[in-house]
Amino acid sequence: MTVPFRLFALRVLRTAPLSPSLLRVTFGGHGEPGLSGFVSGGRDQSLSLFLPHPGQDEPALPAETDPDWFTSYRNMPDGIRAVMRSYTARAHRDGPAGPELDIDFALHPDGGPACRWAQQAAPGQRVAVLGPTAADNTGVRFRPAGDTGHVVIWADETALPAASAALEQLPADLPVKAWITVQHRGDAMEPTALGRAEITYLVRDEDAPAPVEAIAAADIDAPGAPYVWIAGEASCVRALRRHFVNDRGVDRRRITFTGYWRQGLTEDGLREATSEHEVS
Repeated sequence: MTVPFRLFALRVLRTAPLSPSLLRVTFGGHGEPGLSGFVSGGRDQSLSLFLPHPGQDEPALPAETDPDWFTSYRNMPDGIRAVMRSYTARAHRDGPAGPELDIDFALHPDGGPACRWAQQAAPGQRVAVLGPTAADNTGVRFRPAGDTGHVVIWADETALPAASAALEQLPADLPVKAWITVQHRGDAMEPTALGRAEITYLVRDEDAPAPVEAIAAADIDAPGAPYVWIAGEASCVRALRRHFVNDRGVDRRRITFTGYWRQGLTEDGLREATSEHEVS
């Protein structure tokens, strides 16, 4: 029986700034088995990234053979236990020295520990990833039904890597309308292989309208059944979902919505807040 996720020990191979607010970090395997067995499902494939605290050479984690691994992880002291954050596997490929994994980090002046780690990331630094070992796994949420006639997307910069990966894998003849909220005009990066996608960037520096306002004013009608994917700041995600369900009459089953973060909360706080009121 295939285990859908397991831990992979990784090291930084290189970093590359993509825009004022996005940094790509490319990882390779560290030791055995490295990235061997990592199988990305593509699209918005999510994974759990474990980072060391400042002063640590590698993330502090329980032994992978621990039968109650996650409980043991949560019971470790806060200042020692590895920082865990959810990210998108932006790309997974064979590199010149073995498999490589790209993860894109959204950078903010007041960013949290993952943002601070990415800003100082350098080749050789060690991390760990809880990643998929089968392409069909629960970390892939972007799943248009077979009868989808057109796709509607909203994402902010935290969900831009997932939205871009999904856009690049959609059929070239499938109509898509996407709204992407970013901080700077320089963050408005065009994904490749767009096909029939129409992308509108809502730039905060240019006083762009709120996502609900912009999308509510748009004509998104197209032949066939819609598929809606919305991801980013949790309160905006909820407002957009209400708009699509209540104002546009979209079937809830055709909407995928994920709160990546919430204004004023860390990712740990968001997990606690959504344990009672689920966002994703």
